[in-house]
Amino acid sequence: MALKNAIEAAVRSIYIRARLLEERLRSGVAWWPLAPEFVADPYPVYQRLRERDPVHYSALTQQFVVSRYADLDRILRDHRNFSNDLQRARSSLGSLGARKKLKPSMLVQDPPDHTRLRGLVNRAFTPRSVAKMEDYIRATAHGLLDRLEGAVEFDLMKAFAVPLPTIVIARMIGVPERDLDRFKVWSDRLARALEPILTPEEQDQVFRADRELAEYHTAIIEQRRREPRDDLVSRLVEAEEQGEKLTSDETIVMLRLLLAAGNETTTNLIGNGVRALLRNPAQLALLREQPDLVPAAVEELLRYDAPVQLDMRIARDDVEIGGRAVRAGTMISLAIGSANHDPERFQRPDELDITRPDQGNISFGRGIHHCLGAPLARLEGRIALEVLLERFDEIGFGARPPKYRPSVVLRGLDHFDVRVG
Repeated sequence: MALKNAIEAAVRSIYIRARLLEERLRSGVAWWPLAPEFVADPYPVYQRLRERDPVHYSALTQQFVVSRYADLDRILRDHRNFSNDLQRARSSLGSLGARKKLKPSMLVQDPPDHTRLRGLVNRAFTPRSVAKMEDYIRATAHGLLDRLEGAVEFDLMKAFAVPLPTIVIARMIGVPERDLDRFKVWSDRLARALEPILTPEEQDQVFRADRELAEYHTAIIEQRRREPRDDLVSRLVEAEEQGEKLTSDETIVMLRLLLAAGNETTTNLIGNGVRALLRNPAQLALLREQPDLVPAAVEELLRYDAPVQLDMRIARDDVEIGGRAVRAGTMISLAIGSANHDPERFQRPDELDITRPDQGNISFGRGIHHCLGAPLARLEGRIALEVLLERFDEIGFGARPPKYRPSVVLRGLDHFDVRVG
């Protein structure tokens, strides 16, 4: 078995290298988002894509990769020509078949289904309900750092960036503290479902987590129908628009989406953001001197190293993008990380500038699928920065270099040791 696996891995590696060489010869650039150098720093590749082949066909992943801001902005706003429905895709990309087996969330639905679901959940996930969480988020952030009392070096991800959004979304949903560990395991596994490339083992974990979380939420939903509380499940159960309500299955899928997407995005915002500030000490010093810049800093950090690097669309019909013909049913990868560094949209895009006047990052999307949890992610990001700066006079890199996880859609750190004083 070991020999067979080794042979299969070698053949796969040769195949990947051959297809990438073909891409490079054809267009002057190759795109393989799981390459170690790309995982560590994707931005040089994004620059080559924008300059040499901004609508780039990847034979390896059977999709077009779009890298310029103007093209992404147009596609994200145009749901009539570019669909979110995975069932429309002609691609045979590894995990796509597995993802189609999950009950679809509004993330992968088009109008009119998306319109109805978004309208209902908007009534439950209101700015007011998010704003009410500020004191709890701040107390939770302080509580996590209280556990580190006396520590001069720790893993920011494990101790702070990962648990903070997990605890917050669990509180919003109404999950008891005793279930937080299970909740986090489900969250991590379901977040992998957002990735276009999964191993068979990861697919099994996604399906198992989906079943277990559905069973868990079914019990909570039935309880909230009988005894409503001031939590997100109760508001989803009670949400009504034009005489319609979410079904139990729709509520379960909505909770799955909020858990997987919201958790990971905020974790990555905190980790990527603090790393960017440590690599730009003048910006960190400015933020300490002018703490009122924190909201603007959050926007710049979202742009500079986006928590979500890719979004997906499917061409409904034959269409043209940037002068390239794209056939109906073709998958399109929207390189958000690249768009946020497009010099045609941002001055000095590769510089971190928390006073940047030309804000307008595309990190939470555009159009009807603009991220529902964006206000919560911004709030948590702002509070996380404020609390870290309040608690520590000095923050620097720890002994172990930070390392990014090998993901395609989500960009976040596996570990990030910091030294504080």
